[in-house]
Amino acid sequence: MNNKLLLAIDQGTTSSRAILFSKSGEIVGVRQKELELFYPHKGWVEQNPENIWQDVLWACREVIKKAPEGAGQVAAIGITNQRETTIIWDRDTGETIYNAIVWQDRRTADICEKYREEGVEYLITTKTGLLIDPYFSATKIKWILDNVEGARKKAEEGKLAFGTIDSFLLWKLTGGKVHATDITNASRTMIFNIHSLQWDEELLDLFDIPRSLLPEVKENIADFGITEDGILQQNYQIGAMAGDQHAALVGQACFREAMVKATYGTGCFALMNIGRECKISRNRLLTTPAYKIGNDMAYAIEGSIFNAGAGIQWLRDNMGIIDDVAETEKIAMSVDNSNGVYFIPAFTGLGAPYWNAHARAAIVGLTRESNSKHIVRAALEAQAYQTMDLMEAMISDGGYNPSIIRVDGGLVKNGFVCQFLADMLNKPVDVPKVEETTALGAAYLAGLQCGMYDGLYDIEENWHLKKRYENHMQKESRKNHYEGWRSAIEHMLI
Repeated sequence: MNNKLLLAIDQGTTSSRAILFSKSGEIVGVRQKELELFYPHKGWVEQNPENIWQDVLWACREVIKKAPEGAGQVAAIGITNQRETTIIWDRDTGETIYNAIVWQDRRTADICEKYREEGVEYLITTKTGLLIDPYFSATKIKWILDNVEGARKKAEEGKLAFGTIDSFLLWKLTGGKVHATDITNASRTMIFNIHSLQWDEELLDLFDIPRSLLPEVKENIADFGITEDGILQQNYQIGAMAGDQHAALVGQACFREAMVKATYGTGCFALMNIGRECKISRNRLLTTPAYKIGNDMAYAIEGSIFNAGAGIQWLRDNMGIIDDVAETEKIAMSVDNSNGVYFIPAFTGLGAPYWNAHARAAIVGLTRESNSKHIVRAALEAQAYQTMDLMEAMISDGGYNPSIIRVDGGLVKNGFVCQFLADMLNKPVDVPKVEETTALGAAYLAGLQCGMYDGLYDIEENWHLKKRYENHMQKESRKNHYEGWRSAIEHMLI
Protein backbone atom coordinates (compact mmCIF):
# COMPACT_ATOMS: atom_id res chain seq x y z
CA MET A 1 0.00 0.00 0.00
CA ASN A 2 2.94 2.39 0.51
CA ASN A 3 3.30 2.99 -3.23
CA LYS A 4 -0.44 3.21 -3.93
CA LEU A 5 -2.15 6.50 -4.74
CA LEU A 6 -5.51 7.95 -3.77
CA LEU A 7 -7.69 9.85 -6.25
CA ALA A 8 -9.79 12.68 -4.84
CA ILE A 9 -12.61 14.15 -6.91
CA ASP A 10 -13.19 17.67 -5.62
CA GLN A 11 -16.24 19.15 -7.33
CA GLY A 12 -16.62 22.74 -6.15
CA THR A 13 -18.77 25.76 -6.91
CA THR A 14 -16.41 27.31 -9.42
CA SER A 15 -14.26 24.39 -10.59
CA SER A 16 -14.00 20.61 -10.86
CA ARG A 17 -10.72 18.99 -9.90
CA ALA A 18 -9.09 15.59 -9.69
CA ILE A 19 -6.05 15.29 -7.41
CA LEU A 20 -3.77 12.32 -6.86
CA PHE A 21 -2.27 11.98 -3.38
CA SER A 22 0.45 9.74 -2.01
CA LYS A 23 -0.02 7.91 1.28
CA SER A 24 1.88 10.70 3.07
CA GLY A 25 -0.59 13.30 1.76
CA GLU A 26 1.70 14.78 -0.88
CA ILE A 27 0.10 15.96 -4.14
CA VAL A 28 1.26 13.81 -7.06
CA GLY A 29 -0.89 15.35 -9.80
CA VAL A 30 -3.74 17.82 -10.35
CA ARG A 31 -6.13 18.55 -13.21
CA GLN A 32 -8.80 21.23 -13.01
CA LYS A 33 -11.48 22.91 -15.10
CA GLU A 34 -13.32 26.12 -14.31
CA LEU A 35 -17.09 25.79 -14.05
CA GLU A 36 -19.56 28.32 -15.42
CA LEU A 37 -22.36 29.68 -13.24
CA PHE A 38 -25.63 30.91 -14.75
CA TYR A 39 -27.87 33.64 -13.31
CA PRO A 40 -31.23 33.36 -15.13
CA HIS A 41 -33.01 35.79 -12.77
CA LYS A 42 -32.13 37.96 -9.81
CA GLY A 43 -31.03 35.72 -6.94
CA TRP A 44 -31.01 32.56 -9.08
CA VAL A 45 -27.78 30.56 -9.47
CA GLU A 46 -27.55 27.47 -11.70
CA GLN A 47 -25.01 25.10 -13.27
CA ASN A 48 -25.18 22.65 -16.16
CA PRO A 49 -25.01 19.11 -14.66
CA GLU A 50 -23.64 17.60 -17.87
CA ASN A 51 -20.80 20.13 -17.85
CA ILE A 52 -20.03 19.14 -14.26
CA TRP A 53 -19.89 15.46 -15.19
CA GLN A 54 -17.80 15.97 -18.33
CA ASP A 55 -15.34 18.23 -16.49
CA VAL A 56 -14.93 15.68 -13.67
CA LEU A 57 -14.50 12.86 -16.18
CA TRP A 58 -11.86 14.81 -18.12
CA ALA A 59 -9.97 15.76 -14.93
CA CYS A 60 -9.91 12.16 -13.65
CA ARG A 61 -8.74 10.69 -16.95
CA GLU A 62 -6.05 13.34 -17.41
CA VAL A 63 -4.60 13.17 -13.90
CA ILE A 64 -4.36 9.37 -14.04
CA LYS A 65 -2.88 9.42 -17.55
CA LYS A 66 -0.30 12.05 -16.66
CA ALA A 67 0.74 10.70 -13.26
CA PRO A 68 4.53 10.79 -12.84
CA GLU A 69 6.36 7.77 -14.16
CA GLY A 70 6.85 5.24 -11.38
CA ALA A 71 3.88 6.51 -9.36
CA GLY A 72 1.74 3.77 -7.88
CA GLN A 73 -1.67 2.69 -9.06
CA VAL A 74 -4.86 4.22 -7.68
CA ALA A 75 -6.04 2.24 -4.66
CA ALA A 76 -9.39 4.00 -4.24
CA ILE A 77 -11.43 7.10 -5.09
CA GLY A 78 -12.89 9.61 -2.64
CA ILE A 79 -15.51 12.17 -3.65
CA THR A 80 -16.04 15.58 -2.07
CA ASN A 81 -18.41 18.23 -3.35
CA GLN A 82 -20.18 21.53 -3.04
CA ARG A 83 -23.07 20.75 -0.71
CA GLU A 84 -26.81 21.51 -1.02
CA THR A 85 -26.60 21.99 -4.80
CA THR A 86 -29.59 20.05 -6.12
CA ILE A 87 -29.97 17.84 -9.20
CA ILE A 88 -32.92 15.67 -10.28
CA TRP A 89 -32.56 13.20 -13.14
CA ASP A 90 -34.49 10.50 -14.96
CA ARG A 91 -33.67 7.02 -13.66
CA ASP A 92 -34.10 5.41 -17.09
CA THR A 93 -32.21 7.85 -19.29
CA GLY A 94 -29.85 9.43 -16.75
CA GLU A 95 -30.77 12.84 -18.17
CA THR A 96 -31.37 15.72 -15.78
CA ILE A 97 -34.77 17.39 -15.89
CA TYR A 98 -33.48 20.84 -14.90
CA ASN A 99 -30.18 22.60 -14.32
CA ALA A 100 -28.40 22.11 -11.01
CA ILE A 101 -29.75 24.66 -8.52
CA VAL A 102 -26.66 25.90 -6.67
CA TRP A 103 -26.45 26.26 -2.90
CA GLN A 104 -26.20 30.05 -3.31
CA ASP A 105 -29.57 30.23 -5.09
CA ARG A 106 -32.25 32.30 -3.30
CA ARG A 107 -35.34 31.64 -5.47
CA THR A 108 -37.12 29.78 -2.67
CA ALA A 109 -36.84 32.61 -0.12
CA ASP A 110 -40.61 33.19 -0.20
CA ILE A 111 -41.31 29.46 0.21
CA CYS A 112 -39.02 29.43 3.25
CA GLU A 113 -40.76 32.48 4.68
CA LYS A 114 -44.10 30.71 4.32
CA TYR A 115 -42.84 27.70 6.28
CA ARG A 116 -41.37 30.01 8.89
CA GLU A 117 -44.71 31.76 9.31
CA GLU A 118 -46.35 28.37 9.79
CA GLY A 119 -44.16 27.90 12.87
CA VAL A 120 -42.31 24.74 11.78
CA GLU A 121 -38.74 26.02 12.14
CA TYR A 122 -38.34 24.58 15.65
CA LEU A 123 -39.40 21.15 14.39
CA ILE A 124 -36.94 21.35 11.49
CA THR A 125 -34.07 22.59 13.67
CA THR A 126 -34.50 19.94 16.35
CA LYS A 127 -34.54 17.16 13.75
CA THR A 128 -31.95 18.43 11.25
CA GLY A 129 -29.78 20.96 13.12
CA LEU A 130 -30.58 23.46 10.35
CA LEU A 131 -32.61 26.63 10.01
CA ILE A 132 -35.22 27.22 7.32
CA ASP A 133 -33.32 28.79 4.46
CA PRO A 134 -33.14 28.57 0.64
CA TYR A 135 -29.52 27.45 1.15
CA PHE A 136 -30.59 23.86 1.83
CA SER A 137 -31.85 21.29 -0.67
CA ALA A 138 -35.44 20.64 0.45
CA THR A 139 -37.07 23.74 -1.01
CA LYS A 140 -34.93 23.43 -4.16
CA ILE A 141 -36.32 19.91 -4.67
CA LYS A 142 -39.84 21.18 -4.05
CA TRP A 143 -39.37 24.03 -6.53
CA ILE A 144 -38.22 21.67 -9.32
CA LEU A 145 -41.09 19.26 -8.71
CA ASP A 146 -43.61 22.11 -8.72
CA ASN A 147 -42.21 24.05 -11.69
CA VAL A 148 -40.87 21.52 -14.21
CA GLU A 149 -43.70 20.13 -16.31
CA GLY A 150 -44.51 16.53 -15.42
CA ALA A 151 -41.81 16.31 -12.74
CA ARG A 152 -44.04 15.70 -9.74
CA LYS A 153 -46.02 12.95 -11.50
CA LYS A 154 -42.83 11.18 -12.59
CA ALA A 155 -41.37 11.55 -9.08
CA GLU A 156 -44.45 10.00 -7.50
CA GLU A 157 -44.15 7.11 -9.98
CA GLY A 158 -40.56 6.50 -8.84
CA LYS A 159 -39.06 7.49 -12.19
CA LEU A 160 -36.83 10.31 -10.94
CA ALA A 161 -33.77 10.48 -8.67
CA PHE A 162 -32.54 13.34 -6.52
CA GLY A 163 -28.98 13.89 -5.49
CA THR A 164 -26.49 16.45 -4.36
CA ILE A 165 -23.40 16.58 -6.58
CA ASP A 166 -21.74 13.60 -4.87
CA SER A 167 -24.72 11.37 -5.55
CA PHE A 168 -25.01 12.52 -9.17
CA LEU A 169 -21.31 11.84 -9.83
CA LEU A 170 -21.54 8.44 -8.15
CA TRP A 171 -24.48 7.52 -10.39
CA LYS A 172 -22.48 8.53 -13.46
CA LEU A 173 -19.25 6.84 -12.37
CA THR A 174 -21.02 3.54 -11.68
CA GLY A 175 -23.07 3.63 -14.87
CA GLY A 176 -26.32 4.19 -12.97
CA LYS A 177 -25.82 1.19 -10.69
CA VAL A 178 -25.47 3.07 -7.39
CA HIS A 179 -27.77 5.81 -6.07
CA ALA A 180 -26.27 6.75 -2.72
CA THR A 181 -24.95 9.61 -0.63
CA ASP A 182 -23.23 9.96 2.74
CA ILE A 183 -24.49 11.30 6.05
CA THR A 184 -22.73 14.67 5.72
CA ASN A 185 -24.34 15.53 2.39
CA ALA A 186 -27.69 14.09 3.47
CA SER A 187 -27.59 16.29 6.56
CA ARG A 188 -27.65 19.42 4.36
CA THR A 189 -30.97 18.68 2.71
CA MET A 190 -33.32 19.75 5.56
CA ILE A 191 -35.10 16.36 5.35
CA PHE A 192 -32.51 14.19 7.16
CA ASN A 193 -32.74 13.42 10.87
CA ILE A 194 -29.25 13.86 12.34
CA HIS A 195 -30.15 11.90 15.48
CA SER A 196 -31.45 8.74 13.82
CA LEU A 197 -29.27 9.28 10.71
CA GLN A 198 -32.27 8.50 8.48
CA TRP A 199 -34.48 10.37 6.03
CA ASP A 200 -37.31 11.85 8.10
CA GLU A 201 -40.82 10.90 6.98
CA GLU A 202 -42.45 13.85 8.77
CA LEU A 203 -40.21 16.32 6.96
CA LEU A 204 -40.72 14.58 3.63
CA ASP A 205 -44.47 15.06 4.11
CA LEU A 206 -43.94 18.68 5.15
CA PHE A 207 -42.01 19.52 1.95
CA ASP A 208 -44.10 17.16 -0.21
CA ILE A 209 -41.06 15.16 -1.39
CA PRO A 210 -41.61 11.53 -2.46
CA ARG A 211 -39.38 9.06 -0.62
CA SER A 212 -38.61 7.26 -3.89
CA LEU A 213 -36.52 10.24 -5.07
CA LEU A 214 -33.90 9.82 -2.38
CA PRO A 215 -30.54 8.03 -2.38
CA GLU A 216 -29.39 5.44 0.13
CA VAL A 217 -27.43 7.05 2.96
CA LYS A 218 -24.06 5.52 3.91
CA GLU A 219 -21.25 6.34 6.32
CA ASN A 220 -18.35 8.42 5.04
CA ILE A 221 -16.30 5.35 4.30
CA ALA A 222 -18.24 2.53 2.69
CA ASP A 223 -18.52 0.44 -0.43
CA PHE A 224 -19.87 3.06 -2.84
CA GLY A 225 -19.36 0.80 -5.84
CA ILE A 226 -16.91 0.28 -8.68
CA THR A 227 -16.45 2.58 -11.67
CA GLU A 228 -18.23 1.27 -14.77
CA ASP A 229 -16.20 -0.33 -17.57
CA GLY A 230 -14.79 2.29 -19.91
CA ILE A 231 -15.42 5.28 -17.63
CA LEU A 232 -11.79 5.52 -16.48
CA GLN A 233 -8.61 3.71 -17.44
CA GLN A 234 -9.45 0.85 -15.07
CA ASN A 235 -12.25 -0.14 -12.70
CA TYR A 236 -11.63 1.64 -9.41
CA GLN A 237 -13.20 1.24 -5.97
CA ILE A 238 -15.12 4.32 -4.77
CA GLY A 239 -14.52 4.14 -1.04
CA ALA A 240 -15.54 7.46 0.45
CA MET A 241 -17.76 10.52 0.13
CA ALA A 242 -18.10 13.68 2.21
CA GLY A 243 -19.39 17.20 1.73
CA ASP A 244 -16.58 19.67 1.13
CA GLN A 245 -16.53 21.25 4.58
CA HIS A 246 -16.62 17.91 6.37
CA ALA A 247 -13.85 16.61 4.13
CA ALA A 248 -11.78 19.70 5.00
CA LEU A 249 -12.30 18.98 8.71
CA VAL A 250 -10.82 15.51 8.09
CA GLY A 251 -8.04 16.94 5.92
CA GLN A 252 -7.16 19.34 8.75
CA ALA A 253 -7.15 16.40 11.22
CA CYS A 254 -9.64 18.14 13.54
CA PHE A 255 -10.60 14.92 15.32
CA ARG A 256 -10.68 16.26 18.88
CA GLU A 257 -13.30 18.33 20.64
CA ALA A 258 -12.86 22.13 20.31
CA MET A 259 -10.69 21.86 17.20
CA VAL A 260 -11.79 24.32 14.50
CA LYS A 261 -11.12 24.57 10.79
CA ALA A 262 -12.22 27.48 8.62
CA THR A 263 -12.23 27.24 4.83
CA TYR A 264 -12.09 30.44 2.79
CA GLY A 265 -13.21 29.76 -0.75
CA THR A 266 -16.27 31.06 -2.61
CA GLY A 267 -17.88 31.20 0.82
CA CYS A 268 -16.39 30.70 4.26
CA PHE A 269 -17.32 27.75 6.43
CA ALA A 270 -16.05 27.22 9.95
CA LEU A 271 -16.62 23.92 11.76
CA MET A 272 -15.92 23.14 15.40
CA ASN A 273 -15.71 19.49 16.44
CA ILE A 274 -18.07 19.04 19.44
CA GLY A 275 -17.66 15.29 19.82
CA ARG A 276 -20.28 12.55 20.00
CA GLU A 277 -23.08 14.61 21.56
CA CYS A 278 -25.48 16.29 19.12
CA LYS A 279 -25.97 19.82 20.51
CA ILE A 280 -28.51 22.05 18.77
CA SER A 281 -27.29 25.64 18.41
CA ARG A 282 -28.83 28.38 20.52
CA ASN A 283 -27.22 31.09 18.39
CA ARG A 284 -28.55 30.41 14.90
CA LEU A 285 -25.59 28.31 13.83
CA LEU A 286 -25.95 24.81 12.41
CA THR A 287 -25.38 21.41 13.96
CA THR A 288 -24.13 18.82 11.54
CA PRO A 289 -22.59 15.35 11.52
CA ALA A 290 -18.85 15.98 11.14
CA TYR A 291 -18.07 12.41 10.05
CA LYS A 292 -18.95 8.80 10.78
CA ILE A 293 -16.19 6.26 10.32
CA GLY A 294 -17.24 2.96 11.84
CA ASN A 295 -17.51 3.59 15.59
CA ASP A 296 -15.94 7.05 15.29
CA MET A 297 -18.86 9.50 15.18
CA ALA A 298 -18.52 13.23 15.67
CA TYR A 299 -20.81 16.22 15.34
CA ALA A 300 -19.82 19.79 14.56
CA ILE A 301 -21.19 23.28 15.05
CA GLU A 302 -20.96 25.08 11.71
CA GLY A 303 -21.03 28.71 10.74
CA SER A 304 -21.77 29.34 7.07
CA ILE A 305 -20.76 32.54 5.28
CA PHE A 306 -22.19 32.63 1.77
CA ASN A 307 -19.72 35.06 0.24
CA ALA A 308 -16.01 35.25 1.02
CA GLY A 309 -13.79 34.88 -2.06
CA ALA A 310 -16.89 35.67 -4.13
CA GLY A 311 -16.60 39.27 -2.94
CA ILE A 312 -13.03 39.54 -4.21
CA GLN A 313 -14.07 38.00 -7.54
CA TRP A 314 -16.81 40.63 -7.80
CA LEU A 315 -14.23 43.41 -7.45
CA ARG A 316 -12.36 41.86 -10.38
CA ASP A 317 -15.11 40.63 -12.69
CA ASN A 318 -17.89 43.16 -12.12
CA MET A 319 -16.13 46.34 -11.04
CA GLY A 320 -12.71 46.05 -12.68
CA ILE A 321 -11.04 47.42 -9.54
CA ILE A 322 -8.42 44.67 -9.69
CA ASP A 323 -7.02 42.59 -12.56
CA ASP A 324 -5.94 39.60 -10.49
CA VAL A 325 -7.04 38.35 -7.06
CA ALA A 326 -3.34 37.86 -6.21
CA GLU A 327 -2.91 41.68 -6.31
CA THR A 328 -5.16 42.26 -3.33
CA GLU A 329 -2.59 41.51 -0.60
CA LYS A 330 -0.20 44.16 -1.90
CA ILE A 331 -3.03 46.67 -2.44
CA ALA A 332 -4.41 46.15 1.09
CA MET A 333 -0.99 46.67 2.65
CA SER A 334 -0.36 49.84 0.64
CA VAL A 335 -2.79 51.76 2.90
CA ASP A 336 -2.68 51.99 6.69
CA ASN A 337 -6.34 51.11 7.14
CA SER A 338 -9.66 50.98 5.29
CA ASN A 339 -10.39 54.63 6.18
CA GLY A 340 -13.61 53.56 7.92
CA VAL A 341 -14.92 51.61 4.91
CA TYR A 342 -16.73 48.31 5.56
CA PHE A 343 -17.54 45.85 2.77
CA ILE A 344 -20.50 43.53 3.45
CA PRO A 345 -20.44 40.83 0.74
CA ALA A 346 -24.08 39.73 1.05
CA PHE A 347 -24.52 39.12 -2.69
CA THR A 348 -26.74 36.08 -2.02
CA GLY A 349 -28.07 37.05 1.39
CA LEU A 350 -26.44 36.81 4.80
CA GLY A 351 -25.67 33.42 6.33
CA ALA A 352 -24.83 32.69 9.95
CA PRO A 353 -25.62 34.06 12.43
CA TYR A 354 -28.04 36.46 10.67
CA TRP A 355 -29.78 34.15 8.16
CA ASN A 356 -31.31 36.96 6.16
CA ALA A 357 -32.11 35.68 2.66
CA HIS A 358 -33.17 39.15 1.48
CA ALA A 359 -30.02 41.02 2.59
CA ARG A 360 -27.89 42.45 -0.18
CA ALA A 361 -24.25 43.50 -0.40
CA ALA A 362 -23.21 46.95 0.72
CA ILE A 363 -20.15 49.17 1.01
CA VAL A 364 -20.57 51.35 4.08
CA GLY A 365 -18.59 54.33 5.35
CA LEU A 366 -17.53 55.89 2.04
CA THR A 367 -16.28 59.47 2.25
CA ARG A 368 -14.67 61.87 -0.23
CA GLU A 369 -11.25 60.48 0.76
CA SER A 370 -12.21 56.85 0.02
CA ASN A 371 -10.49 55.17 -2.89
CA SER A 372 -10.27 51.75 -4.54
CA LYS A 373 -7.48 50.63 -2.21
CA HIS A 374 -9.68 51.18 0.83
CA ILE A 375 -12.46 49.15 -0.78
CA VAL A 376 -10.11 46.28 -1.58
CA ARG A 377 -8.76 46.28 1.97
CA ALA A 378 -12.29 46.38 3.39
CA ALA A 379 -13.25 43.37 1.25
CA LEU A 380 -10.35 41.39 2.71
CA GLU A 381 -11.03 42.58 6.26
CA ALA A 382 -14.63 41.37 5.91
CA GLN A 383 -13.40 37.78 6.11
CA ALA A 384 -12.19 38.32 9.67
CA TYR A 385 -15.30 40.22 10.76
CA GLN A 386 -17.59 37.52 9.41
CA THR A 387 -15.48 34.88 11.14
CA MET A 388 -15.72 36.78 14.43
CA ASP A 389 -19.51 36.72 14.12
CA LEU A 390 -19.31 32.94 13.79
CA MET A 391 -16.74 32.35 16.52
CA GLU A 392 -18.65 34.29 19.18
CA ALA A 393 -21.74 32.18 18.56
CA MET A 394 -19.74 28.97 18.15
CA ILE A 395 -17.95 29.34 21.48
CA SER A 396 -21.29 29.94 23.20
CA ASP A 397 -22.87 26.88 21.56
CA GLY A 398 -20.10 24.35 21.86
CA GLY A 399 -18.92 25.36 25.28
CA TYR A 400 -15.35 25.40 23.98
CA ASN A 401 -13.00 28.30 23.30
CA PRO A 402 -10.53 27.00 20.72
CA SER A 403 -6.90 27.95 21.21
CA ILE A 404 -5.97 27.80 17.50
CA ILE A 405 -7.82 28.08 14.19
CA ARG A 406 -6.70 25.92 11.27
CA VAL A 407 -7.44 27.61 7.94
CA ASP A 408 -7.46 26.58 4.28
CA GLY A 409 -8.95 27.57 0.94
CA GLY A 410 -7.86 29.92 -1.81
CA LEU A 411 -7.93 33.08 0.32
CA VAL A 412 -5.35 31.79 2.84
CA LYS A 413 -2.68 32.34 0.19
CA ASN A 414 -3.24 36.01 1.04
CA GLY A 415 -0.99 36.86 3.97
CA PHE A 416 -2.96 40.00 4.82
CA VAL A 417 -6.16 37.97 5.26
CA CYS A 418 -4.46 35.47 7.58
CA GLN A 419 -2.76 38.16 9.66
CA PHE A 420 -5.96 40.19 10.04
CA LEU A 421 -7.77 37.00 11.07
CA ALA A 422 -5.20 36.37 13.80
CA ASP A 423 -5.41 40.00 14.90
CA MET A 424 -9.19 40.10 15.12
CA LEU A 425 -9.70 36.62 16.58
CA ASN A 426 -6.82 37.13 19.03
CA LYS A 427 -5.75 33.55 18.34
CA PRO A 428 -3.01 31.89 16.32
CA VAL A 429 -4.09 31.04 12.77
CA ASP A 430 -2.39 27.96 11.32
CA VAL A 431 -1.95 27.28 7.61
CA PRO A 432 -1.12 23.62 6.85
CA LYS A 433 1.67 22.45 4.58
CA VAL A 434 -0.87 20.84 2.23
CA GLU A 435 -3.52 23.52 1.65
CA GLU A 436 -5.80 21.36 -0.54
CA THR A 437 -7.43 20.04 2.61
CA THR A 438 -10.88 19.38 1.12
CA ALA A 439 -9.54 17.00 -1.52
CA LEU A 440 -7.02 15.63 0.97
CA GLY A 441 -9.83 14.78 3.39
CA ALA A 442 -11.66 12.83 0.69
CA ALA A 443 -8.42 10.99 -0.13
CA TYR A 444 -7.78 10.18 3.54
CA LEU A 445 -11.30 8.76 3.89
CA ALA A 446 -10.81 6.59 0.81
CA GLY A 447 -7.47 5.49 2.24
CA LEU A 448 -9.12 4.44 5.48
CA GLN A 449 -11.69 2.42 3.55
CA CYS A 450 -9.12 0.51 1.49
CA GLY A 451 -6.77 -0.13 4.42
CA MET A 452 -4.02 2.31 3.51
CA TYR A 453 -4.36 3.87 6.98
CA ASP A 454 -5.00 2.03 10.23
CA GLY A 455 -7.02 4.83 11.81
CA LEU A 456 -7.42 8.54 12.48
CA TYR A 457 -4.08 8.65 14.30
CA ASP A 458 -2.27 7.99 11.01
CA ILE A 459 -4.00 11.02 9.50
CA GLU A 460 -3.13 13.22 12.49
CA GLU A 461 0.53 12.26 12.02
CA ASN A 462 0.35 13.46 8.40
CA TRP A 463 -0.70 17.03 9.33
CA HIS A 464 2.18 19.54 9.19
CA LEU A 465 2.29 23.27 9.81
CA LYS A 466 3.36 25.56 6.99
CA LYS A 467 2.95 28.94 8.72
CA ARG A 468 1.47 30.34 11.92
CA TYR A 469 0.10 33.89 12.20
CA GLU A 470 0.06 35.45 15.69
CA ASN A 471 -2.00 38.40 16.94
CA HIS A 472 -0.29 41.82 16.76
CA MET A 473 -3.31 44.05 17.42
CA GLN A 474 -4.11 45.93 20.63
CA LYS A 475 -7.37 45.12 22.41
CA GLU A 476 -8.83 48.63 21.99
CA SER A 477 -8.11 48.69 18.27
CA ARG A 478 -9.74 45.28 17.84
CA LYS A 479 -12.80 46.48 19.72
CA ASN A 480 -13.14 49.60 17.55
CA HIS A 481 -12.78 47.63 14.31
CA TYR A 482 -15.46 45.15 15.29
CA GLU A 483 -17.88 47.78 16.59
CA GLY A 484 -17.60 49.49 13.20
CA TRP A 485 -18.47 46.22 11.47
CA ARG A 486 -21.48 45.60 13.69
CA SER A 487 -22.69 49.13 13.09
CA ALA A 488 -22.35 48.63 9.33
CA ILE A 489 -24.36 45.39 9.49
CA GLU A 490 -27.13 47.07 11.50
CA HIS A 491 -27.21 49.96 9.02
CA MET A 492 -27.50 47.55 6.10
CA LEU A 493 -30.29 45.49 7.72
CA ILE A 494 -32.55 48.47 8.46
